[in-house]
Amino acid sequence: MVGEISKESKSPLLPDRHPTPDFFVCDIFDAVPKGDMASMEHPIFSLSTKADHGERLYEHNGQFVKIAPSSHGLATIHDRDVLIYCISQLMAGLNAGRPLSRTVRFKAYDLLTATNRMTNGQGYDGLKAAFERLRGTTISTNIVTGGEEQFDVFGLIDRARIIRQTRDGRMQEIEIELSDWLFNAIRNKEVLTLHRGYFRLRKPLERRIYELARKHCGMKDEWKIGLETLQKKCGSNSTSREFKRLVLTIVQQDALHQHMPDYAITLEGEQVMFRNRGTMQPAKEISSQMRMVFISPDTYELAREAAPGWDVHYLESEWRDWMKEAPKNADKAFLGFCRKWRENHGYP
Repeated sequence: MVGEISKESKSPLLPDRHPTPDFFVCDIFDAVPKGDMASMEHPIFSLSTKADHGERLYEHNGQFVKIAPSSHGLATIHDRDVLIYCISQLMAGLNAGRPLSRTVRFKAYDLLTATNRMTNGQGYDGLKAAFERLRGTTISTNIVTGGEEQFDVFGLIDRARIIRQTRDGRMQEIEIELSDWLFNAIRNKEVLTLHRGYFRLRKPLERRIYELARKHCGMKDEWKIGLETLQKKCGSNSTSREFKRLVLTIVQQDALHQHMPDYAITLEGEQVMFRNRGTMQPAKEISSQMRMVFISPDTYELAREAAPGWDVHYLESEWRDWMKEAPKNADKAFLGFCRKWRENHGYP
């Protein structure tokens, strides 16, 4: 039929549900998405789209992690969005010199928008279910975060509390208390930046494969891994034959759409090859003087007005790198930089 859309031509990505975010409200568009390296390296989260009540044990090179579900099931890789959001906010604050806390408070709408989720009733219900699975999933492991081993049983989050909600019961403001295990990783900056396109990956396996590529390939030109080891690191319960078919489908779709962030993926016999697309930039070194400079919260709001559409924490990073030495009036200097940036670069 003329005009018919084939399965091959249909994009494998989720729609960009919030192409024009509200930069005056949604802080994560200022905070670069980041994930902790421990759970990027090891299969902490379920790849199932249905309730997964199976207990899992992963062992590799002397390290182990045992994951047990609650009555709500195991935390899924889509539930991980909540942790990515919290880590991103805390790292943005840490880089700006603000005090670090295990407790993160945010607006539910901000998280839904930032992680490309629906903002209707279904989106809020899904977020609440994610909190229940994250709180209920228990872990015991000898994987070190921040130089500390934990052998006791702990949850991915210690608490999720609704601070404020609408009259019809829809949550507005939320408070999350992170586990010591995760907080140790953040405090010691054991995190990696994620491409924002991660939130548009439709399949759980795609997200998991991207995490592994980001962790192991990083900024190297390429990285390869055997199918058997990849399946183990993904935590997939599929048969070997089915897992290869699933990976091959992702490879074929990436060849057609180049939809996998940061890395192109190919299958060469029993080896999966990742090649860097060159979309990441190494972190900049900021002078010790500029690390001690603080920006007031009100100034960030003024900066958004001075450079509408721009990521203000990205601009702050550029400004700190450019200044080298601490100015007499940091807020005034930063706002002047934002205005000049807007004049020179326009809209993003």
